[in-house]
Amino acid sequence: MIAIVDYGVGNLFSLQSSLKSIGADVTVTGDPTVLRASDKILLPGVGAFGDAAEKLRENGLDQVVISEARNGKPLMGICLGMQLLFEEGEEYGIHPGLGLVPGRVVSMKGVVPSDYKIPHIGWNHLIFPENRGGRCSSEKSPIFKYIENGDCVYFVHSFYATDCRESVIADTEYGALLTAAVQKDNVFGCQFHPEKSGQVGLSILKAFCEL
Repeated sequence: MIAIVDYGVGNLFSLQSSLKSIGADVTVTGDPTVLRASDKILLPGVGAFGDAAEKLRENGLDQVVISEARNGKPLMGICLGMQLLFEEGEEYGIHPGLGLVPGRVVSMKGVVPSDYKIPHIGWNHLIFPENRGGRCSSEKSPIFKYIENGDCVYFVHSFYATDCRESVIADTEYGALLTAAVQKDNVFGCQFHPEKSGQVGLSILKAFCEL
């Protein structure tokens, strides 16, 4: 069973519907007992980093997610949920994240050209590291086993992850090279929304379900 963490942030039921469409056994829950009993965890999120991190902490869900991930359970963060995986976020101040992936989350302002709109909203290509001459891997991340370099996914974000090159499994180009997805062992993160990314997104969710 796949558990989607319900902590008051994010379009949980769109994600749930996408998972059901590929035959996944999925539940939306804020119950620590259910999260611990699950086979895999999805951490969605929209909004501001600090507010979301605080909501996770309110009911101790941050510690549940951290402990389950450190025990080897597959975890995927989506959009703001991915950003929360990092050590800190610099949105309206500096706020601690879950610390499951080294790095920090910073504004795109001053990084992308001034004539590029922020937030970055829309479809963009995924660029795998081995296809841009960066961190080299002979194999794609397992969550990308059904998709190809250059496939498009849907983004909505104003902040991005940096200082995390060793964990990057995909970038995207938006006037600058921005982190699109990360992996550290059993912990995965997608800056884009797979549930809004058509067949490519469903293929990523399918691969995660099969881990």
